Amino acid sequence: MSAGPPVPEDAPVVVRRARLAAAGTPDAPRVLLLHGLASSSSSWEALLPLLDPACEVWTADLPWRGAGVDGWWEPAPSTWADRAIRAVPGGPDVVVAHSFGAGALLGWLDARCDAPDADVATPRGVVLASPFYRATAEDFAWDTISYYLNHFDKILEDGVRVRSGGRLSADVRHLMALKVRDRVGCHGWMRFFDTYLKTPTLRTDAMRLPVRIIAGADDFAAFPRDAHALGEALLDASVHVLDDTGHFSMVERPGVFADLTNTLIHDVSVPARPGHLSALEYN
Repeated sequence: MSAGPPVPEDAPVVVRRARLAAAGTPDAPRVLLLHGLASSSSSWEALLPLLDPACEVWTADLPWRGAGVDGWWEPAPSTWADRAIRAVPGGPDVVVAHSFGAGALLGWLDARCDAPDADVATPRGVVLASPFYRATAEDFAWDTISYYLNHFDKILEDGVRVRSGGRLSADVRHLMALKVRDRVGCHGWMRFFDTYLKTPTLRTDAMRLPVRIIAGADDFAAFPRDAHALGEALLDASVHVLDDTGHFSMVERPGVFADLTNTLIHDVSVPARPGHLSALEYN
C-alpha cells in the first residue's frame, strides 16, 4: 500500500507511516498516534517498538507541535484531527491520542454525531491518554482558569523533564519551558482552555466505540478525576490510572501503555468467535 505523495515538513499536518505490519499479516489494523500540545510525533518513540507487530502504525505531527504553525488555533482542533485521520490510507482502525490531541479527537467524534462522512470511517476503537474533561459547566470555577494560566509553564516544564529523561538541570528545564510557552502564545493557550471548557457539551452518549482511558496518578495537568469523569460519561470505556506516573504515561510507562493499547487493537480487530466477546460487546 502506498503512503501517498510526500508531505512538506512545514505543512500544518504531517502524517507518516512509522512502521509496517509484520510480513504476512493479512488485513493489518492501522493505528494512528496523535500528540499533545507543544509536543510532536517523537513523544511516541518509546511506545512504537512495543505495539503489536501485526498492526501498521502511523504518526501525525499536528500544527500545535513544538515549533508550532502560525494561526493553528483559528480552526477548531477537530479540524486538524480530521485532516490527520483522512491522511491515513483506508482510515485508521484505532486512534491513540494524548492530552490536547485527545480533546481534538473527542471533538472530531462529536462532530460526526451531526454529519457522518462516508469518505472516512469512524475508528473501531480509541485510546485516550491524559484527557482533559469535565462533565458539567459547574465543574469549572474561577480558580480553574487561575490554575491553568499560572501553572502553564510548570506543566510544560514537566514535559521537558520527562522527554529529556531527567538529564537537564531545573534551571535549564525552566528556561526551555518559558520558550515553549512563548511559542504556544496566548492564542494557543486560549484554544487549549476553550477546548477544555467545551468538554461538558460533548455528546459522549453517542460515542459508541470502545475506549481505553489511560491516566497518571501523579498528573497535575490532566488530573485522574478527569479520566474517571470521562469514563463515566462514555458508554463503553475502561479507565486505567497508573501509579507513579505523570502526564506522559506513554513515555513513563511504555510497557503498560502498550499492553493496554494492544489489547484494544486485538479486541476490535479479531472477529467474534463462539464464546468470545469482542470489545464492541463489552458493557
